[in-house]
Amino acid sequence: MDAITRARRSTRRMLNSTLAIMWIFLVASAVFGLGAGSVGWPRLVPATVAALAFTWLFGRVVASVLERRYPTREIVWTGALAFLAAVLGGADPMGWGFVPMVWLSVAVIGLPSRRALALGVATCAVCIGLGALAVLGGTGLLAESGDTFLVSLVIIAALDVLWAAALPCTNRMWAWIWTLAVQAHDGREAHTRLALAEERLRFARDLHDLVGHQLSAIAVKTELAVRLADADVRAAKDEMAEVNTLTRKALRELRQAVRGYRELDLTAELNSVRGVLEAAGVRCEVRLPHRELPPGVAPVFAYAVREAVTNVLKHSAATFCDITLRFTDQEAELAVRNDGVARRQAEDLGSGLIGMSERMAAVGGSMTALPIGDGQFLLTAVVSLPIAG
Repeated sequence: MDAITRARRSTRRMLNSTLAIMWIFLVASAVFGLGAGSVGWPRLVPATVAALAFTWLFGRVVASVLERRYPTREIVWTGALAFLAAVLGGADPMGWGFVPMVWLSVAVIGLPSRRALALGVATCAVCIGLGALAVLGGTGLLAESGDTFLVSLVIIAALDVLWAAALPCTNRMWAWIWTLAVQAHDGREAHTRLALAEERLRFARDLHDLVGHQLSAIAVKTELAVRLADADVRAAKDEMAEVNTLTRKALRELRQAVRGYRELDLTAELNSVRGVLEAAGVRCEVRLPHRELPPGVAPVFAYAVREAVTNVLKHSAATFCDITLRFTDQEAELAVRNDGVARRQAEDLGSGLIGMSERMAAVGGSMTALPIGDGQFLLTAVVSLPIAG
């Protein structure tokens, strides 16, 4: 499960927690109400039906909130059902009167602050009024408490004000955190796409520098050979021989560029992948030996670094990536570790990793890529020294 999915589930769980508290209050209120005789079955049954319908619609409202849109129609219907349940059940702040407060906790999400405040004040006032009418009518738990009407009214007002202040603020905060998480995720993807686009442009630019000159020279010499074909056959043959040499050189450089062996500048490759990772929001640390690398090691590991980091970006949800290179007189080792384990078995390698494994084997080396626990993934490439071939 990636980070954004976990954030979505956590936010939905927190928004629905008020619904769970509501049902605890409703069950307790129903049990005590029936025992005390303050609420009868003719009122309890339709109130329960209204609460069940409210619960179903509440889930749809929460889903809309997670999609960052305001479901006006669902909000209106859930509000009507919430106040209907409160009227039928007795409007106790610790019972059926809590239902409108649960509705308020999501109804204010997405509204401007002033409108949210106005809706909260109006809901609180209506709930206090319904609670007072319930006490006067002899329904609800507070009607059976034996307290005076004034004391009951103070209790109702205090609890309703508490709910109206706490629940909407809490849920608005969770919705705000969810919005920040989505924006951060979208920004990270945008940075990744931009970094990859810049890398493609860099590769295209390098490819042009490598092969473009050779192809231009080939075009010029081919044209010259055509003009010399009738006048000086020997000179034309010499030009075509040079064309053949240039063609082979261009083909060799093209293959080197495609394989990632162009000039094989490991330092430049490390700087490039670090920039790509940091643009994608992945903290990158590079650890290199203080001594100069043995001959042939940089070309081998330059490609390995590129392929390993590509897989970090494509197949994981990493937040950090450590690149370590060390060597002894007998072997050199590259280790790329990140905290975003790919969702596949260790032996189920992608085509890029399979190709890299084959390249390592061609120079007498080996490669492993597997989870190492704690949600971490480790790619290790090892070559024996001196480099074979």
